[in-house]
Amino acid sequence: MQVINDRTKPADGNADRLADFLMFAQRSFLLDLSKELNNGSISYAQFFLLGYLANEDYLTMTDISKKMGHSTAAATGLVDRLEKLGYVQRLHAADDRRKVMVQITRKGIELVNRLRNVIAENIASVMTAQNNGKTSDVEPVYGQLQDFLKVR
Repeated sequence: MQVINDRTKPADGNADRLADFLMFAQRSFLLDLSKELNNGSISYAQFFLLGYLANEDYLTMTDISKKMGHSTAAATGLVDRLEKLGYVQRLHAADDRRKVMVQITRKGIELVNRLRNVIAENIASVMTAQNNGKTSDVEPVYGQLQDFLKVR
């Protein structure tokens, strides 16, 4: 599929192809993710929070609100729902019991891993369908995109 580029500056053809891929892959992956999340009765925001927690020992409520771009009250609502479903647990800091730390449970990790595997399978299918199919060509770009997104 060729997308018409009406930007005033000429764009790199590879960047355009990657942008097209990301745009259409995102839609496809979100539709698949939506089906999976509806089975678990959680929202995208709750799933993304679980994704953050799966990569950390714990996050404070302040950390969660910053990462999610929500107020602390909204972050509390996300955590409340996930805690009721058994996907996270709240802990208190030993040095300051007022400090609430949120940690993902085994059930939460299993959900994140299962959904991550669905996404990985979809990506593998797309990559296999590519003409060259060389994952080594994608790895440097992936690393750079990942670094870029961490900054945001």
